[in-house]
Amino acid sequence: MTDSPQARQFLVVVDDTPECRKALRFAWRRAQRTGAGVTLLRVIDPVDFQHWLAVEERMREEAREEAETLLKSLAGEVQQQSEILPELVVREGAIHDAVMKLIDEDPTIRILVLGAGTGSDGPGPLVTQLAGKISGAMRVPVTVVPGNLSDDQLDLLT
Repeated sequence: MTDSPQARQFLVVVDDTPECRKALRFAWRRAQRTGAGVTLLRVIDPVDFQHWLAVEERMREEAREEAETLLKSLAGEVQQQSEILPELVVREGAIHDAVMKLIDEDPTIRILVLGAGTGSDGPGPLVTQLAGKISGAMRVPVTVVPGNLSDDQLDLLT
């Protein structure tokens, strides 16, 4: 393996939560400082509307378009702040399966960055699963970024 920026990627799972933005900021700042890249993964729920195939396809297409729009928007923000052009990935399925599969498929992914929720119900299901139960089965370390950190605090950490 080479040590080029494209050979080291920080993987961020993108969703609609505020803690996702904290994880993303952490990832691009670390990537910028270490000469690495950033991969953004958005996982969409599988569509199962078998009675009308055309409706199922349209729902799948709309979900993919929404995912791509979100990813492009976040990628634009990252590029504007850091000049890093993130790799964008959309997958369909169970989120933990999609994350594990992408990590297994892409040897350039060297670290998984997750944002932890700040609510009373815990850090969130993704953090609970990927940083807890199955983290020992992954080939990459997991960084969990607390969702209550300010941008200034994140900047000091990175």
